[in-house]
Amino acid sequence: MLQIENLSVSYGSRRVLTNVSLEVNSGEVLALIGPNGAGKSTLVRAVSGVIPVQGGTVGANGDNLLSLSPMQRARYLAVVPQAVSMPPAFTTWETVLLGRTPYLNFLGQVSARDEAIARGALEKVNALGLADRRVGELSGGEQQRVLLARALAQSTPILLLDEPTANLDLHYQESFMQIVRTLAYEEKLAVLIALHDLNLAARYADRVALLVSGEIRATGTPQQVLTPSLISEAYHLPVQVISHPFMDAPWVLPDNKSKM
Repeated sequence: MLQIENLSVSYGSRRVLTNVSLEVNSGEVLALIGPNGAGKSTLVRAVSGVIPVQGGTVGANGDNLLSLSPMQRARYLAVVPQAVSMPPAFTTWETVLLGRTPYLNFLGQVSARDEAIARGALEKVNALGLADRRVGELSGGEQQRVLLARALAQSTPILLLDEPTANLDLHYQESFMQIVRTLAYEEKLAVLIALHDLNLAARYADRVALLVSGEIRATGTPQQVLTPSLISEAYHLPVQVISHPFMDAPWVLPDNKSKM
């Protein structure tokens, strides 16, 4: 379980996160939603230890992850960032092997076990066929799968994803989210994923947390959080929420007939 308790972050005199508390269970996908500027990416970076916090703890297995060294923390959680520019000359195989860094000896030698884990990570995201290709030759969707494989190669119980579908087309969005959901269930991962698309959150998350102005406004199932009143207030946009025509999930649509 990932336990975030009273986490607060400030940039100078500006408070960005205020006493944020969340729990993500093993085998669960928790989607973090909220308008632009709400603090979603900041929360992911704070939980991963990339930026300092002014208060609160991030716990797992009884340890405060923020008190650990980066190498120790990398054995607890792995991060899939927003689309980044990876070294284009690196092959997919070399990139995924970087996920084994926390486990290498002082000489940085890669063992047969490390290679087997990296190969398994590529298989889990359906990217083994990309192993010999350079990442600069891959499409955006393929690169995101490589980043996910790199994270899986860390063999951590916690997975953090920062809007990984933001620049992907519909096909890759659905494919990526299905892989993430399957991995959470089958590998018993605690997955915290910041998402821009409310309907992706509705379809693929077990629970949803609504972050507004650095504070958690609601947490619950997609049906409990994705309501017209909560979403309209948070996004300053009238919406209607109907049942998805093909699955048991809410479907959020702009309500062009209403006025705020």
